[in-house]
Amino acid sequence: MNFGPFDELVLASTSSARRALMEGLGLPFRAVAPEVEEIVAPGTPASHAVALLAERKARAVYARFPRALIIGSDQLVSLQGQPLGKPPDAAAARAQLASLRGKTHDIFTGVSIIGPGFVVTEVDSARLTVLPLTDAEVDGYVATGEWQGCAGGYRVEGRGQAIFQRIEGDRSAIQGLPMQRVTRILREAGVQFF
Repeated sequence: MNFGPFDELVLASTSSARRALMEGLGLPFRAVAPEVEEIVAPGTPASHAVALLAERKARAVYARFPRALIIGSDQLVSLQGQPLGKPPDAAAARAQLASLRGKTHDIFTGVSIIGPGFVVTEVDSARLTVLPLTDAEVDGYVATGEWQGCAGGYRVEGRGQAIFQRIEGDRSAIQGLPMQRVTRILREAGVQFF
């Protein structure tokens, strides 16, 4: 496999959804935990926050693999300008999902690809409308555990598909990694897919 001037491809994430999206490309890569704090200054718009965090993750892994091409990503849900991150527990997941029911919200996914002499950071956005779920439906969905590790307290794969009235945008970005952007940027970096 030709990675251009880079020795290998590294995903700065241990997310199973992001790994599955990368596996779909058929390129060899390794997944490494970025081990960074996912904190930004209060009041930072979600679209800016995901760019900062995606680049922070990519740079942290790049420091360990300086001859590799690193892919970092981050995601936040924004409801009326208020960011929703990953809920720490089931009660927080329930509160987030209850706040989203019957409403349209944005989800921002940042991606940063960094290697020797190469840095590109971009943000993808999508709009999702959650059905007007009943309390029992919210509780039932939270009981599935799919909310764990997911901004907004939901996952668009699996059973989460049943909570949306409308999804507008790149589905791979909503799942955690905007693959159309990723493949374009990788090509710009010199990666050959075939």
